[in-house]
Amino acid sequence: MSDVTTRSAQPRPFPNWAPAFAGEAFIKKIWVTIFAVLALLAAPPAHADSALPPASLANTQLKDPAKEAQARALMATLRCLVCQGQAISDSDADMAGDMRSLVRRRIAAGESPEQVRKWLIARYGDYVTYDPPLSAVTAPLWLMPLVLLAIGGWLARGSFKRRRG
Repeated sequence: MSDVTTRSAQPRPFPNWAPAFAGEAFIKKIWVTIFAVLALLAAPPAHADSALPPASLANTQLKDPAKEAQARALMATLRCLVCQGQAISDSDADMAGDMRSLVRRRIAAGESPEQVRKWLIARYGDYVTYDPPLSAVTAPLWLMPLVLLAIGGWLARGSFKRRRG
């Protein structure tokens, strides 16, 4: 009996309106869960890099210097589909390595850089090249700067007329 009276005499760590589950065990479970989630988020990926070897001609130069120069010039104009801001010649992504290998193999087989470029555009779309052709889809990209320049000139002209008059 004295044990019961002693327990009720101790101040409760939680307010009276707190639900019954808000005990120390529940709080410990919350902290363990938070710690586990943070530990999982802070841990580096276990296997971030690919275990596959690079493509056969990804970093190997062609034996013919003229063909290698053609391949390098073409690779500088093709966009890495993974990195999106780099040419495939500068990217370390596996996809870029595969594309470099493909470009070198096709040029070594006798295709012209323009044929390889057209094949890549047919396979991956206009986005693969830094210089997309003018078409109905890309026309807004080419014409929008001219339209914005014309609007800016028209607004500037109106502003100058108001100041003079």
